Amino acid sequence: MAQVLEMKGSKKLLNAWAFYDWANSVYSLVISSAIFPIFYGALFRVAGIEKVTLFGGEIARAPLISYVTSLAFVFIAIVTPLVSGVADYLGNKRMFLKFFCYLGALSCIGLYWFSLENIIFGLVCYFFGLVGFWVSFAINNSYLPDIAYPEQQDSISAKGYSFGYVGSVILLVFNLAMVMKPEIFGITNGEGEVAEIKAMKYSFITVGIWWILFSQYTFANLPKGYKREGRRDHIILNGFRELKSVWHQLGENRRLKRYLGAFFVYSMAVQTVMLIATYFGEEEIAWGSDSERTTGLIVSILVIQIVAIFGATATAWASKAFGNIKTLIVINAIWVLLCVYAYFVQTPMDFYTAAGLVGIVMGGIQALSRSTYSKFLPDTTDTTSFFSFYDVAEKIGIIIGTFLYGIVAQLTGSMRNSTIFLGLFFLIGIFLLTRVNKKS
Repeated sequence: MAQVLEMKGSKKLLNAWAFYDWANSVYSLVISSAIFPIFYGALFRVAGIEKVTLFGGEIARAPLISYVTSLAFVFIAIVTPLVSGVADYLGNKRMFLKFFCYLGALSCIGLYWFSLENIIFGLVCYFFGLVGFWVSFAINNSYLPDIAYPEQQDSISAKGYSFGYVGSVILLVFNLAMVMKPEIFGITNGEGEVAEIKAMKYSFITVGIWWILFSQYTFANLPKGYKREGRRDHIILNGFRELKSVWHQLGENRRLKRYLGAFFVYSMAVQTVMLIATYFGEEEIAWGSDSERTTGLIVSILVIQIVAIFGATATAWASKAFGNIKTLIVINAIWVLLCVYAYFVQTPMDFYTAAGLVGIVMGGIQALSRSTYSKFLPDTTDTTSFFSFYDVAEKIGIIIGTFLYGIVAQLTGSMRNSTIFLGLFFLIGIFLLTRVNKKS
């Protein structure tokens, strides 16, 4: 632990930690939010179908990807505490950060071979891309209280998200050029595929390469981690024991427990919106031609990312001026209004407006949630276990959110009804946040 304490708060260490957001956020943008949802919808449109037959039953494309996403987060919620337990006892969480980074990056590259004829393989790559991203992200988050002092955590958390937005926008602009002008890059029609779809598949490869390449700076500078002293028995299941221990400790820290409850509810809605926003835009907005749809969706995502850079910075300032909890309440209120507005969105211009508003609050709520939790932690060296609990809570919320979103969309035949449903979670989140600082 001496290595961590000696370096704690240094500019080099803080930047190395934040730079992992630069490396891995290209997955969140290009795969989760932009290119892959467009590619996924294009495959079905080109084939002239809306449903596929899997395991003896038919399922529509929107609920299918929602259910696979939910299943991936079930896996993530189980794996994260396992990794936490083993990492604590080996004292080398950096090794696990590398493993899940490479798993996610290679899975992105595997999406190049995604097709309706080979859809199970493609969905497996999508599945493990999610696993690699979220588990490595959780491990990186657990370093925050180790590498930054409490007064540094809001700003460096926001800086990390800002790094991620800038880096991912750079790669997305390059991918957008590939998709819109594939001939410039030597990508032409052939092998039964139009050039635009081939360009999208190449973009998946660029994500994997970017992720692996830029993560090396983080790996070179982050410490290995804190090695737990004591016996080495039951290492595999120890992560779950640590979650139980954290749960008991929450009983002694009422503010942290109440904050986690609020975070669980509103994060469920935030992450679901982020995961399905492009699928919503692809299916519900009247774009006109296929090329207008592709361009419009990617431009919308770019708007979100660019605005989010300023949103994360503005939120860090607001939290310093007004306090973390008050700022989170205001952000949740804005999300409620956005969910109601999304129900009425029809035209591309409506969608662009929604994208800009989402950008303002998306980065801010994520960065501030992470740093607020870090500030509320008790004085402990066992940061991995506490952040494992945080991430498991977040993932269980995503499981519930994406599953319910898919159910509502499937039963009602429209994704619009699900947006109102998500707005209710933000309202509940506001109520729970108002209780965080109460003494009774």
